[in-house]
This record gives sequence, C-alpha cells and structure tokens, in this order.
Amino acid sequence: MSENKPKIVVLGAGYAGMMTTKRLLQQFAPEEAEITLINKHNYHYQTTWLHEVAAGTIDVNRSRIMISDVINPKRVHLIYDTVKKINKADKTVQLENGKVDYDYLVVGLGFEKATFGIKGMEEHAFSIQSVDKSRLIRDHIEYQFARYRNEANPDSSMLTIIVGGAGFTGIEFLGELAERIPVLCKKYDIPRRDVRIIDIEAMETILPGFDEELLNYAKDSLEARGIEFKLGTMIKEVKADSVIVGEDNEEIKAGTIVWTGGVQANRIIGESGFELTKGKVNVDATLRAPGDEEVYMLGDCAWVMNNETGKPYPPTAQIAIQEADVCAHNIKTSIFGGTLQEFSFDDKGTVASLGGSDAMGTVFDGNKLYGLSASVMKNVIDDRYLFLLGGPMLVLRKGKFRPF
Repeated sequence: MSENKPKIVVLGAGYAGMMTTKRLLQQFAPEEAEITLINKHNYHYQTTWLHEVAAGTIDVNRSRIMISDVINPKRVHLIYDTVKKINKADKTVQLENGKVDYDYLVVGLGFEKATFGIKGMEEHAFSIQSVDKSRLIRDHIEYQFARYRNEANPDSSMLTIIVGGAGFTGIEFLGELAERIPVLCKKYDIPRRDVRIIDIEAMETILPGFDEELLNYAKDSLEARGIEFKLGTMIKEVKADSVIVGEDNEEIKAGTIVWTGGVQANRIIGESGFELTKGKVNVDATLRAPGDEEVYMLGDCAWVMNNETGKPYPPTAQIAIQEADVCAHNIKTSIFGGTLQEFSFDDKGTVASLGGSDAMGTVFDGNKLYGLSASVMKNVIDDRYLFLLGGPMLVLRKGKFRPF
C-alpha cells in the first residue's frame, strides 16, 4: 500500500466497528485510503443475542460471524490482536504484539461491567459481556442442576439464580431463563418449584424509559412464568454464594449471580487519556472526541447528546449502526473536503424479547406491539442488521427466519 494514503484504523468489531468498516469501503476506492480493522478475536458476535447464549437457548456459534466472511481481507487489513493503549500524542495504537499508526481512528471497543463500587461484584458476579463470558454463565447454571441432582443432601440455594438489574439486558435474560429452566428441570428430573429466579433492581420499576403499559405487560409475563422481582432494592454486597440487599441487609443465598445493572466504556479509553463522564466519552455532534478531531468514539464508548432532551442517547445497537454512517461520511469529508454531518438519531423503535414467542415494544412512531407480533418484529430487526452486514446469504445462515 502507498505510504501517502490516509490511514484509517478501526478498533473493535462490534456493531459500530463492523458497520463503520463496511461504510468506509463504500466511501473510499482502494487507492484512496488504507483501512485497518483491529479486533481481539477473528469473529464478530451479535451482542444483542448474548442473553440467549447465557441462558442456553441458542448455540454459541449461532451468535458468531467470522469477520473475513463479511469484510473483504483484500480491501481491509485485518489484525487480530488485543489493544493495550491509544497514544494520542504520536497517533499510534499499542497492541499486545505490535504497534499501528493512524491518521484517523475509530474507537468501538465496546463495554465493560460497571460495578458502581458494590463490594464483591467484580469477584463474584457473572456478566453478559462476551461470547465466552455468556457461555460460562450457561455452563455454570447447568452445572448447578447437575450438582443438585447428584448430591445426597443438596443445598436448595444451588438452584436460585439472582439477576441484578432490570434494564434491557436483564429483562431479556430473564425471559430466556423462563424458557430454559423448565427444559433443564425436565433434563435433570428436578421439580420446577425447586428453582428460584430473582431479579433485584434498585429502581422502583423495570425497563426505565418504556411506556408503563409495556413494562407492566413485560413484568406480568415474566411473573406468570415464575420470575420474582425485588424492586426498589439495592444490592449492597455480593458474596461467593449470596447477595446482601436492602436497608435491613437481607442475605439471599444463590448458586448463580448475574449482574446486568450497568456498563461503561472499555477501560483502555480512560487509561489512554480521554476524559470520561460516567465511564464514557462525551463526543461532539460529529462523533469526535473533544480535542481530538481525528478520533471518533462510537457505540458503548460514547455519550451522544440528544439536543431535544438534553440527555445522551442510550447506547443501543440501533444507534451504533446509525453512527457508522455519520462516522464514515465525516472521515471522507475530513480528507477530501465538504461539510461534516452531525448525528441525528432516527428512532425506528425498540422491542424487548421476553423469551420464546413473547416480546413487547414500540415501532414506527410509537406503535405498541405485544406477544407474537412483537417477537416477529424483534426477529425482523435482528435479520435486518445481518442483511446490512452480509447480505441475504448471511441472513439465510444466521438469521432468525431461516428455511433450514
């Protein structure tokens, strides 16, 4: 590759990183820019499906897509390595096994568990962060069933599953557990009444931001399938086999503890000298990091302000995909001239899966959907992303609506 071509480096192959790379390929001819995508693994995964992997309702490989299957390695330099630090001063990225220099940098390194200083949370609670961590949750839950079945005098708390947090990920995970637990009970010949699934949420409601009618539907659906809720209850401490909650320091014993209560940007962002606000970078309207015009922060690494509400948009997959369009356009504009585009979120709606064929949410200017129709729409949304990423063949191989 020619040395005088601008070097565009994308960190992370999540939704934002993958879609930005796809859009950059559309924006630049091969001779116009050198594009590099750096990711720890050689695969991309559907973050919005990890709760299903964690519950064991879909196979791990269903959620994974080989990067080279959807990103042409003849057009993009693919590096599979771990990012250690971004050196802003000399415009390089330090990797575990080398160093890469850049002219323009796109940071989509994803999220880490935010523990909010809760004692023992980091050490003792699982989190739905990656394919491997989600698979570990699945295996641990089934291991607890096997122990309970085979021990002479098993502790009943082995089959208690505590989920911390009732946001989007927590509720979707609970929905999958509601489907998966009866299957495990049948497999290990254990009565369903022996299993407890308890959600603990500090706020007085589940799914903050959702319409009350929708969240009531979700709560009723989950409770009807055996999910218990302890709302308005803070987790104060997590131990190896219990959590301490509430003003009276109640201890709840459990065999599995999963935290879904919050995320923050990859710690590399802060360690590289970027200013953080509540764990993420406040980017400008063009998605650039303050004071670093060649650095774009996307997805879970960034807060993008909604000028109408004065609050940041929640970092969803939908937003990350739309950020990719603006980012790619602005990088090309920075190189060849023109007007930078400001990010404006086109909200196409949000649908939360409740397990099986149940779901709820809003689409198309606030139209509410419930049950099977919402579940179908959720699958359509997931398949649309696969189509944008890899076309119809990827939908046929990985999508929710498959003929085989």
